[in-house]
Amino acid sequence: MTIYKIGSPKSEVVRQIQKALSLYPDGIYGPLTAERVKEFQRSHGLKADGIVGPATLAKLLPSVTATVFHLKKSVRRIDEIVIHCTATREGQPVTVEDITSWHKKRGFTTIGYHYVIDLDGNILNGRDVDKSGAHVENRNSHSIGIVYVGGLDKNGKGKDTRTDKQKAALLSLLLDLRKMYPKAKILGHRDCSPDKNHNGIIEKWEWLKECPCFSAIDEYRRI
Repeated sequence: MTIYKIGSPKSEVVRQIQKALSLYPDGIYGPLTAERVKEFQRSHGLKADGIVGPATLAKLLPSVTATVFHLKKSVRRIDEIVIHCTATREGQPVTVEDITSWHKKRGFTTIGYHYVIDLDGNILNGRDVDKSGAHVENRNSHSIGIVYVGGLDKNGKGKDTRTDKQKAALLSLLLDLRKMYPKAKILGHRDCSPDKNHNGIIEKWEWLKECPCFSAIDEYRRI
């Protein structure tokens, strides 16, 4: 499990930690951030070591984003956690009901994703995790599907449109899912494209879709 402390690489996660502590979010974990983390830990009954591990992070992230969902472990074997975008324009609100309607029109019984992260960073339940999703062809039976609202710029081009709240919510959800499925690989929808040249890497020219419009493998490889 990744921990964050003095000397950790500059990152979006550190920025979210700093925002939760009302610090300037430069993404650099320095002495001031460590001291403020210690204060937070003391006030929440945690070991005051200035290091953000799973327990501290779990306390910090809810102060950044609201979560309105229930989490349970699937009865299915889960080998992959696949991240998607709704492929809607930046700032366009989309609800679980909207996605459910779209998917039913495609012949699905209900929404294909198990979790939805809206523009406000709320984590919402979709399809029951005990049931196979409908989000990645030939990989649904052993995967969990997560979608964030967005993925396109104002002109309809692919873009990482995630807000700070969405990034914090997605990270929080992935940390929880990692506890349940410690061996599951975290990847984006585009990483599920066929490896046409069989080199073990899904390259840009091989993507069937640009979704989720950022590199999930790179961003979450340390979780």
